[in-house]
Parts: sequence; C-alpha cells; structure tokens
Amino acid sequence: MDNLLLWLHIGFAIFALGPVVAVTSATPRYIRAKDVAVLRYLHRSTRVFGLLTLGVFLFGLILGVLLGGGLLGKPYMSVSMTLFIVAAALLVIIDRDQKAAIRLLSNESGDDDAKVQSGRIAALAGVAALLFLVILVLMVWF
Repeated sequence: MDNLLLWLHIGFAIFALGPVVAVTSATPRYIRAKDVAVLRYLHRSTRVFGLLTLGVFLFGLILGVLLGGGLLGKPYMSVSMTLFIVAAALLVIIDRDQKAAIRLLSNESGDDDAKVQSGRIAALAGVAALLFLVILVLMVWF
C-alpha cells in the first residue's frame, strides 16, 4: 500500500505540478498578445491542474500518516506542507487574475489592456514555481 501511495504522490507531482507551472508562466505572454481564446484555455487548464495538485498534498499526507514514526512531525515536512498551502493560495490568486484579464480583454472598449494582471500573474507564477522547487528539494534532500 505504501508503494502505491508513493507512486500516486510522485505521479500527481509530475503530471499536475509541472503543467500548472507551465500554464501559469505562459499566461502573461498571451495577455500581452490579447489572445482571449488562448487565455480562456489557459484559465481552464490552470483550474484543472490546480485542483489536481491537491492530489500531491493529499497522497503525501496519507503517506506520512501511514508510514508513522513521527514523519509528519519532522521540520522539513511541516515546512513543505506550509509552502504547499502558500503556493496553492497563490494559484487561487492567479486564477482570479486570469479571469479578470479575460473579462478586461473581452470588453469592446479596450481601455484596459490588463497590464496589472499580466505583471501580477508573472510574479506570482514565478513565486509559486520557486515554492514548488523548494518543496522538491526538501523532499529529496531529507
């Protein structure tokens, strides 16, 4: 059972975290290009992969409980879980900004070109990617 949970944890990490980082990082480019169709696709992809990232946390938590031995009490696990929650909160903010950018660029007036959302998404996507990288280092190193 432990091996299955570990495979699920690693599988979700590879097939959910990687794409969500790629999708959120690509969003500002399409905001600048004012390509609303691609932005809608990226927004939908961010939501799907963002929800799938919860599988990483869930299976990691279950694995930590089943392995026992105080694994969840280790400092690197607490730091990793906290960083993951922060990164998940950043993904929620990115999702909100993607939706706002789509709404602004879909308007016929064209007064606002969503530069604020573009910059904020770029910054938050970079921070979220860095947090996921720190979590990876903590999981491999310790």
